[in-house]
Amino acid sequence: AGNMDHEYAGITGVPKFVKGAQSLLFGAENERTVTSQTISGTGALRVAGEFLHKFFPGAKEIYVPSPTWGNHIPIFKDSDLDVKTYKYYKADTCGLDLAGMLADIKAMPEGSVVLLHACAHNPTGVDPTEEEWKEIEAVIREKNHYVFFDSAYQGFASGCTERDAFAVRHFYDQGHSMIVTQSFAKNMGLYGERTGAIHIVCSDVDEKKRVESQLKILIRPMYSNPPIFGARVVATILEDAELTAKWKEA
Repeated sequence: AGNMDHEYAGITGVPKFVKGAQSLLFGAENERTVTSQTISGTGALRVAGEFLHKFFPGAKEIYVPSPTWGNHIPIFKDSDLDVKTYKYYKADTCGLDLAGMLADIKAMPEGSVVLLHACAHNPTGVDPTEEEWKEIEAVIREKNHYVFFDSAYQGFASGCTERDAFAVRHFYDQGHSMIVTQSFAKNMGLYGERTGAIHIVCSDVDEKKRVESQLKILIRPMYSNPPIFGARVVATILEDAELTAKWKEA
């Protein structure tokens, strides 16, 4: 069972959880990304909002899809970000309004922060196809926007954690600096354990060091360090190939 004490985790959480969470989302650990355990996905969003308010060099505003998860708006408003929307859902077809979405993204001021649902869009359940994600990425890159993915349901949209990570991995492969928030509440049933992570993808290793330092300074007065039990559950599963396979089959 290892050393299952009740001591505090470090500010960025349980190391084995951090490693597993990053690998699950990106396919492997990577040297450009700062990862910190958070108080589930909601806590990750709140930390991200505060980080953007404090350090983002552009306008202190964020564009979210219309509609979006109800808590996104108060979280970002409480972070002193101006919340704006872009077209996403087409009610008459119960599908994605890709043309409207792309037009709105093109119309945003250059260098805007754009929130995207990584998969299983809440509340509509409507996601772009892989080809549509490529179109969205191209427009965002052309406009030099800053990407913010919220990944709360990896494995729930397609039934496959790899396919549900496509958007995040595609944007990463295209060289974007970005924030990704991640929750294990749904896909591991750890609702009450408040287990999540924030990932900040940096332009290089030097920037990563600076971001990690500032992230720790930001988290310390907010909640000091995250809870350990849920993180240990996730780490135990993700560091064992057999347990990971059983979880993905469940």
